[in-house]
Amino acid sequence: MIFEVFAIGAAFVFGLAVRPFGLPPLVGFLAAGFFINAVGPRFGMPAQTGPILDYIANLGVLILLFTVGLKLKLRQIGEPHVIGVSLLHFALSVALFTPIARFLFTPDWTVALLVGIGLAFSSTVLAAKMLEAKREMGNFHGRAAIGILIVQDIIALVVLAVFSGKMPGPWALLIFAVPLLRPLLYKLLDLAGHDEVLILCGMALSLVIGGYGFELIGLKGEIGALVMGLMLSNHPRASELSSSLWSLKELFLVGFFLSIGMSGLPDWDAIVFALVMGALLPVKAALFFFLLVAFRLRARTAFLSALALGVYSEFGLIVAAGIPAAEPFLVPLAIAVSVSFVIGAPLNRLAHPLFEHLEARLLRFERSTRHPDEQPTDLGDADVLVFGMGRTGSAAYESLVEQGLKPVGLDADTYKASAHAAAGHNVVFADAEDSNFWSGVELGRIKAAVLAMDDLEAKLIATRTLRAKGFEGPIISHAMHEEHLEMMKEAGANRTHLTMRQAGRSLANHVLEETQAGRAS
Repeated sequence: MIFEVFAIGAAFVFGLAVRPFGLPPLVGFLAAGFFINAVGPRFGMPAQTGPILDYIANLGVLILLFTVGLKLKLRQIGEPHVIGVSLLHFALSVALFTPIARFLFTPDWTVALLVGIGLAFSSTVLAAKMLEAKREMGNFHGRAAIGILIVQDIIALVVLAVFSGKMPGPWALLIFAVPLLRPLLYKLLDLAGHDEVLILCGMALSLVIGGYGFELIGLKGEIGALVMGLMLSNHPRASELSSSLWSLKELFLVGFFLSIGMSGLPDWDAIVFALVMGALLPVKAALFFFLLVAFRLRARTAFLSALALGVYSEFGLIVAAGIPAAEPFLVPLAIAVSVSFVIGAPLNRLAHPLFEHLEARLLRFERSTRHPDEQPTDLGDADVLVFGMGRTGSAAYESLVEQGLKPVGLDADTYKASAHAAAGHNVVFADAEDSNFWSGVELGRIKAAVLAMDDLEAKLIATRTLRAKGFEGPIISHAMHEEHLEMMKEAGANRTHLTMRQAGRSLANHVLEETQAGRAS
């Protein structure tokens, strides 16, 4: 119990310490892991992760992958740019890292190959965590990155099975029967209600059926959790289920980042290995960028996806731990993964400003053919823009239609935009943070704009760009936090409503109306 208290305390202190520097808490959690590893033995505590912390870390990863699956569409994994980039990047990365490992760090080609394979993958946990924090999981570049990560996970399963000699048995074929469970899974979710039973339902599906169930048939529990999420991704309550698991997932993931940091203290050789591999991170990200551009994605999409994928993966540690030949590289790989997290996490936080700074240089690499993420320039006869077609934006859109106006809904989630369009709504795919959209779109008929996105940065960029393009109409926004009000006002918004406060006032007005109606009768 003392160890758990010490670990939680260290995670809190280091997570808090990195905030003034604009770093995400996970960087602090990694530092806390190294700190525990270094000083823990002096207080009678283990330097390495124990079974409790390992178990918590595994729970966090399974729930994270389950929630990622809830936000995915199965067909996106089969898109050419996803499969093509995944396979090509894996092959080219192995070809790059293997000879470097062989000539600099080990005389054994087999070990060098295993190290090269371990470094070829990107971290599903970090990418999903960063994309989710910026609410970009559903954006085109977010979906592209997650799709590539899923294909990488499948490749990883094959690699691990081949080198460990543990090929899946015939029971693994039961994975093809999983779609038959969808009606039952839908029924379970319908019956779960909206309270703690819903949380338990999510845990049972991700940890029991997905995690443990898939391990019973010889497959990785991580894939099982992801598949369970995919099976429910089209359910109307998928978003509610994901939100209900949010805090639980965040808490358990602290254990994951602590365990990475506690994998071992480096010696000089491990430090040199990590520094060399850290210096090669730009090459890994650049390779993703050029491959995505080659598959006709625009420079912005390719850049943002590449930045999310440009870190090393925790799978490298699984390779080292599960294959005896690679075990001597467990600590060096852990340090390299940690270094990549420390570098990659802050860069992802600054992804959009970085692209704006590099845009002129990166646009030169775009293909001249039509891109699958191309956005509209003609908004038809619409007179009001509604950015973000979630619950708030959809309600605003419907209200504007009822008042006789002609709104156009804009959403960076291609599937959400398509679903609205199929329902007869004037909704198109467009990303408010994309300079390419703003450079081509015509705003001559637009009289007002509604900003219903959740992400503050997206609302600030949309507001500033609208004003920069000479738009003089009212810009109305919603916000979840009071400190955002002044920021939106300075950016050029005419009015920003605090969503929860406005909901409370609306309820009070209804009470007043009903009370007055009762008195009148």
